[in-house]
Amino acid sequence: MSMAGNTPEGTGHVGTLTPNQATALKQFWEAIHNIQANGTVTLTHDPKLNAPPAPAVDPAPVAAGWGGGWFGAAAPAAPVEPVAEPPLTITLEEIGLSAADVKTALWNNVMCDHPDSLVLRFLRARKWHVGNGLIMLLNSFKWRQEMQVEDVKYWGDDDLEAAYPKFRKQLEMGKFYIHGTDKHGQPVVYLNVQLHRAGDQDYKTLERLTIYLMETGRLLIQPPVETVALVFDLTGFGLANMDYTLVQFLVKCFEAYYPESLGAILVHNAPLVFWGVWKVIEPWLDPVVASKIKFTYKNQELLEFIPANHLPESFKDAGLDKFVYQYLPPVQGENALMEDQEGKAKVVKEWNELSEKFDVATRAWIKTGGDVSEEREKLAKDLKNQYIKMQPYIRAKNQYQRKNASGKSIIQPDGSVVWTYHN
Repeated sequence: MSMAGNTPEGTGHVGTLTPNQATALKQFWEAIHNIQANGTVTLTHDPKLNAPPAPAVDPAPVAAGWGGGWFGAAAPAAPVEPVAEPPLTITLEEIGLSAADVKTALWNNVMCDHPDSLVLRFLRARKWHVGNGLIMLLNSFKWRQEMQVEDVKYWGDDDLEAAYPKFRKQLEMGKFYIHGTDKHGQPVVYLNVQLHRAGDQDYKTLERLTIYLMETGRLLIQPPVETVALVFDLTGFGLANMDYTLVQFLVKCFEAYYPESLGAILVHNAPLVFWGVWKVIEPWLDPVVASKIKFTYKNQELLEFIPANHLPESFKDAGLDKFVYQYLPPVQGENALMEDQEGKAKVVKEWNELSEKFDVATRAWIKTGGDVSEEREKLAKDLKNQYIKMQPYIRAKNQYQRKNASGKSIIQPDGSVVWTYHN
């Protein structure tokens, strides 16, 4: 995961790329441009791009626990000789997208991120295989189109409630909430499984809720951190709380559509009855996701990962934060700028102009070489600032942008995030 202020070279994030990783990134952008221009692209994979960076010294054994593997450290794998692959041809027609679809989905998905940050997620997820990463990216765009993800961002809570009954009820009851950060600066999502019963709401409502969680969570992640932590609180869990279909959907989202977004999973206080359920779930998990799971039982064990003054005091003898979740409902007029068509057209035009400039700078960067383009980096910052300026015109506010009784919001107007802890 990306650690705030401590992201070493070779981890595959913006500003930490090895020469091979930088080459793969350039090839990825070039493939995106070519497939938009021609509807198809043929890529020949260079197996050297898969090679991990050589450590300067012998690496120390990895500790068990947070990101250290499911059952602890694994023995280092033996070197694998690169294998040549036949050229891979990818066509938009086969995936079911047009060039315009790709461009729209790409820039809708960049949001406040550095554009490289988005595509690097897919490259890391496919171990720097450019062709496989591009297929994954395009399939995620197709899924976002089919699932109408932009509607979830555009509609307010009341609109989502009208279209998907009991949507707001899920938010009000605290079935899930995001609060504070763990020791690595990752926002922590708490899922209170005992509050869920599959038949209490339509499955489409749960799909919308999951997408809402994903898209809202992205606004709460602050660079250089790029991931979230999940705490599945199984206190009071019974078989009536189990929803296999929803679990499958959540796993698929993290693995295929929001790759490299999950930093860690804590499964907390699992009762004996859960282990029969676990035997069903375990085979569904990608090894990368499985490696991020840690089982905790006593509340004190949570403190290995979450500071006591960030952990809600509902975790009795461990948490010191007197925070109590309370849903903040929509405020009349909070989305008034979305009705300002003239203002919206202006900021969207400015965003489109900046994205075009970034594309031009990227093409020049690919041709001229070099690991970093100062112009691209400036444009990436300009794009972030422009998205923050544009957001009130194109996206409904969520509860993390609303002010609480003390007049404070978590997401600030400038896009920064300020958590308040009650100690």
